[in-house]
Amino acid sequence: MEHALAEKLDMLKTELRALGKTAVAFSGGVDSAFLLKTARSVLGENLAAFTVCSPAFPARERTAARAFCAEERIPLHTVMLEEKDTDAFSANPPDRCYHCKRILLEKMLAAAGALGFSSLCEGSNADDTGDYRPGLKAAAELGVKSPLLDCGLRKAEVRALARQSGIAFWDKPSSACLASRIPYGEPLTKEKLEKIERAENFLQDMGFRGVRVRLHGGNTARIECAENSFPELLARRKDIVQALRAAGFVYVTLDLQGYRTGSMNEVLGI
Repeated sequence: MEHALAEKLDMLKTELRALGKTAVAFSGGVDSAFLLKTARSVLGENLAAFTVCSPAFPARERTAARAFCAEERIPLHTVMLEEKDTDAFSANPPDRCYHCKRILLEKMLAAAGALGFSSLCEGSNADDTGDYRPGLKAAAELGVKSPLLDCGLRKAEVRALARQSGIAFWDKPSSACLASRIPYGEPLTKEKLEKIERAENFLQDMGFRGVRVRLHGGNTARIECAENSFPELLARRKDIVQALRAAGFVYVTLDLQGYRTGSMNEVLGI
């Protein structure tokens, strides 16, 4: 391990150790998994994970979170996010992530506090400051810690450390809540989110990694995937169209720009 990365890892462990009895918001992704495993190594039993159950969060990620915590023997608690909790979120404004993250973290803080945990951490890394991330504002307002960000760990560094620590899915593509597939201003509904999840599950089961199905106009699917996946996707287009139409889409399209993080933010000019 290079010296600079080793120093960042030492900083992370020092920060986590100083927090004492700590809870970690766990999405099932690489960042929060690495944070959780590192916290386990320094805090032992003084640790618990909290995940969320909501139509906006893919069931695959909840399953992955449960499997990881079972393997690492870390207690996992689930917070329920219901439609009545999220009116501001459901309206889907540009700061949607702020409202969602604020409500979610408030619930996690309350649940963690009731179990005697003195702090809550989340898994944002240093690269997350380069995109439009209103959710980071909510975390800062509530005093939720972002240790990976504090230590200056970038995504590639987190992946490298996750691999070294034995996390099998160290190269897992980044995920995001299903609401990020719907244009700002278009109301979020359980039906829309479920339709998107069914479509993405089908594509992932076909072997496409890091794929997104963006919903436009209520009935058009705009598929984003890596450009090197275009030939295979087009070769299997008949099966894909059939499956996505069965999921509730009328039109099925491929975005020729390929997959890119936060493409729905492009209309904001940022």
